[in-house]
Amino acid sequence: MFTTEQNKTRILVLNALFITLTFLATMFINIRLPLMGNGGLIHLGNVPLLIAAFVFGKQSGAIVGAFGMALFDIVSGWTLWAPFTFVIVGAMGYVAGLIAEKMPGKKVYVHVLAVAVALIIKVVGYYFTEVVLYGNWIQPFGSIPGNIMQLVLAGVIVVPLANGFMKRVGRSNSI
Repeated sequence: MFTTEQNKTRILVLNALFITLTFLATMFINIRLPLMGNGGLIHLGNVPLLIAAFVFGKQSGAIVGAFGMALFDIVSGWTLWAPFTFVIVGAMGYVAGLIAEKMPGKKVYVHVLAVAVALIIKVVGYYFTEVVLYGNWIQPFGSIPGNIMQLVLAGVIVVPLANGFMKRVGRSNSI
């Protein structure tokens, strides 16, 4: 078994790994859609974020989401968005991890619920971010389809894999 110090180091390394995977999947595995607003970037950065949240819990989910996606914003020229992304995607990771940790029942259903709640956080959070940044209540609706597609795609990939990942790292789950 890991000592407390070894466990802290393990968590730090795993969070750094998943931050990097989230950043890379957002940066390099994406498609730009011709949609009104800013929701036209479909990426796979939510995949490692959700895996981290489901397998390692709410704290890792929040850290991975906040730092991985905000780092993408800073590096890719979306710097103005970085503080909003930090909060929104950090909240997505935290809540998804919290649901996965605390909710009883078949993990596949729990994970689907966690993805759905993360989707709501993303859509609402980015809608109001665009309202604040652009001063327009209509234009942000154009971003909603892209934001929905991001989380649905991530959910389709992650939900079937999450139980397997959890078994590999020794986390208990109910099937």
